[in-house]
Amino acid sequence: MMRDRVIQFGSCGVAIAALAVGGAMLPGITEQAERKSLRYTDVTVDNAPPIVALGTAIGALRGLVVDYLWIKANMMQEEGRYYDMLEDARLITKLQPRFPFVWIFHGHNMAYNISVLTNTPEERWEWVNKGLSLIREEGLRYNPNDLLLYKDLAFWLGHKVDDVSDDAHAYYKQQMAKEWHELLGEPPTDWDARTDWIKNIAGAPKTLDAAIARTPTVESLIAKLQEDLVVFTDGDDVKLDVELLRNISRWNAIRDQSWIASELDLAERLSQDQEGLYRVLDDLMTDPAFAEAWETLLAHIRYRVLVDDYNMDPVKMWEYTRDLGPLDWRHPQSHALYFARLGSEKGMHRVEKKDVHNAINIDRQQLHSLQALARSGRITFDPFSPVMPGRFPEPRYIETIDKMFEELYIKYFDARGSGGETFMPFMENFMSSAVREAYRAGELDRARAIMDRLDGLFGTGASPPNHKYNEDLDVFVMRETEGEYTSQPHIAISDVVASLRYGFRVGIGQRRPEVYREAVNFAKQVTDFFRKHEDIDYETKLGSARMRDLLYALDRSAEVAFIQIMTDPTIPVDERIQIWAQVDELEPDLRLRTSDRIRQIVNQEFSYGPLAGRVDVDKLFPEPLGIEAYRAALAQRTAAEAQAEHDRKAAGVERK
Repeated sequence: MMRDRVIQFGSCGVAIAALAVGGAMLPGITEQAERKSLRYTDVTVDNAPPIVALGTAIGALRGLVVDYLWIKANMMQEEGRYYDMLEDARLITKLQPRFPFVWIFHGHNMAYNISVLTNTPEERWEWVNKGLSLIREEGLRYNPNDLLLYKDLAFWLGHKVDDVSDDAHAYYKQQMAKEWHELLGEPPTDWDARTDWIKNIAGAPKTLDAAIARTPTVESLIAKLQEDLVVFTDGDDVKLDVELLRNISRWNAIRDQSWIASELDLAERLSQDQEGLYRVLDDLMTDPAFAEAWETLLAHIRYRVLVDDYNMDPVKMWEYTRDLGPLDWRHPQSHALYFARLGSEKGMHRVEKKDVHNAINIDRQQLHSLQALARSGRITFDPFSPVMPGRFPEPRYIETIDKMFEELYIKYFDARGSGGETFMPFMENFMSSAVREAYRAGELDRARAIMDRLDGLFGTGASPPNHKYNEDLDVFVMRETEGEYTSQPHIAISDVVASLRYGFRVGIGQRRPEVYREAVNFAKQVTDFFRKHEDIDYETKLGSARMRDLLYALDRSAEVAFIQIMTDPTIPVDERIQIWAQVDELEPDLRLRTSDRIRQIVNQEFSYGPLAGRVDVDKLFPEPLGIEAYRAALAQRTAAEAQAEHDRKAAGVERK
């Protein structure tokens, strides 16, 4: 009896000691599980779908269910049953929502592996977009502080969508520009105006009641929308969602923004339909009684769509636009920069010393995105155009890159593996290319300033010092260009356009025709170089030819450069007026080909800031002689091409 009692007391003592030790260890285990993303969820109420609750309920058996779904999904992918596989992939992510590698695997599988097995650009974009959306709209909701999810999503946006490695990259860029143009509308060109524009969305009322409280006429506007648009919704209530934003964006494009719509006279033709959607929206959007209500309501809808549908923070979008540069959200790299920077901010506290390379990589992605934006960050986009949006250099990001480089170098100076030093090759290569681009643009003072900075960091100012950058600017540019065009053909386009920009500003604007002829001659030399190098040509799986597309861009380089110059808000208006008035002397038909596009963008520029309502574009940039005949011919040609495309699709003929 005594022996049994001793055993009982001893067992109780051991149990109490075990509980005490376990309790002391629990905070550390919980912290480690959180850092490694091994916990199921932060809390038990996450609005989780039923399958997640089921996975929790079955406990240890959940692993067997997940293993079965993995095997089944792999088999379906091998059989080409992609849509069936997608459903199982979603089940797996719901059963393991707090394990980021599950989301990364399935997102990458959709965006990279499955997409390239399809046969059309439309199918490819569908799968690429599914992969992006899986991480952005689902994975990050369950793992809002996981650095790896942000890093991979940012990389996919920069590499898969914005890079040129995918055969369908031009279609991706066109679709992304279209999607975000419809969502947010046409952004102002001036940096301050663009910052205020996105700030207006960030500060929008969060609820419909708050919108009505801010602007009481919103309630009357919503009632009018329900009354007038119900015929287009089969009797259902009109939803204040992304579809309404799309319809309003199309109305804006037809009425004010699209030069293609203007050439086809769509506004006049659609206004004849008294019961059509365009006419109904036209009446509502132009009613002065609802002007303030529309501003409040659209800002509210855009805020809610960004938060609810895209899992993006409008306040962060505003902060990054304010601090980093005039971000255009129609550009894939703006999104890559957003997620890289947000991931660095939210996930850095969870990074251990041995995993610091993940933190370095996500911050390196910020620099890569800024580099791409410096080279192509200005977007011109016509929602009715089937081609890739215009992408122009935006030098205002160069200063941001220089500043961020110093910050990151200091941040990782003591990191494992010479962390700070890993940013040096990027900065050296970027600044070298910036020197070349500024030189080609005729901005010799800026080129020399960048080269001096380059020499101070990596030349005579380095340890040990060297004289790599202590040479004549002309010699340096020639050395940098040698061999680059065959390995990176897109550089040729930027060099040609930069050279022509200089030709327009100095050769035409300052009446030095020899400068313009020299720029044209350089463009011809580069174009001829690619025409004669068939050995670097190839045809993609989707039927596009590498050199054909490149030569098309080079052949249009004068047109592209002229549009850049005339729509660049950083170039004084009086200089642009001078170029516009004198360009016919050397390029007689250039204004005809570009007038409508340029004047619409300039109109948009002058609709913001102190010049709003005070500038008559017709007086500053008068239409060229013969524009009406040119428009008629263009409309006829565009209609014929559209009909030919319609006939091709109807016949099921593949485009070559």
